[in-house]
Amino acid sequence: MKIRILQGIEGAKQATGVAVIIDVFRAFTVETYLMKNRASKIIPVGDLDFVYKYQKNHPDVMLIGERNGKILPGFHYGNSPFDVDQVDFCGKTILHTTSAGTQGIANAKGADTIITGALVNAKAIAQYILKNQFDEVSLVCMGLGGIEETEEDTLCAKYIESLLLGNELDISKEILQLRYTSGAKFFDETQIDFPMEDFAYCTQLNIFNFVLEVVKDELPYVKRVDVA
Repeated sequence: MKIRILQGIEGAKQATGVAVIIDVFRAFTVETYLMKNRASKIIPVGDLDFVYKYQKNHPDVMLIGERNGKILPGFHYGNSPFDVDQVDFCGKTILHTTSAGTQGIANAKGADTIITGALVNAKAIAQYILKNQFDEVSLVCMGLGGIEETEEDTLCAKYIESLLLGNELDISKEILQLRYTSGAKFFDETQIDFPMEDFAYCTQLNIFNFVLEVVKDELPYVKRVDVA
């Protein structure tokens, strides 16, 4: 198995085989909670203009996402797992657009299979890859805005890599350290778009036993794949 750890939008463009598009803070942590809360379909979108145009013709869709961490005008929710955790999305179609994570999906055109990546389902991701016997694995760390490398996404990639190689890393100390590096924004009272609760939501390890796989339809969407 060939495993590569790539960074940002440029890394997504280089992804081959199965691409794991990683966004721990917070896009693909959010999507696991949306799916846990029974969302019917999640459509990850890079182009914000498309989101608004699509909603005009499909007024029942829910809009979730951000730019620079801030909820967008007309959106139902921002990009906070804490905010969506207690919401029942049963039967709802959701358009999800973010500064980093969904941009990675939009740019991973060379990958045969695309799944999302986060700490909350990292072990399920590794199990899914091993079960499907992929020869090539591209672990794409979306970082800040798809441009700047961040500690949490690279840590998640290294952890998944260790699971694939059969040598699981103990990352408990590194997770705690995130509070003082890329996760510091959740503890800054001036950063009102980053609830403190989100840090705990995003750094819980292996609490979900499913992966989110992108279905390459006319309008790609994310489906839940349970891992036994």
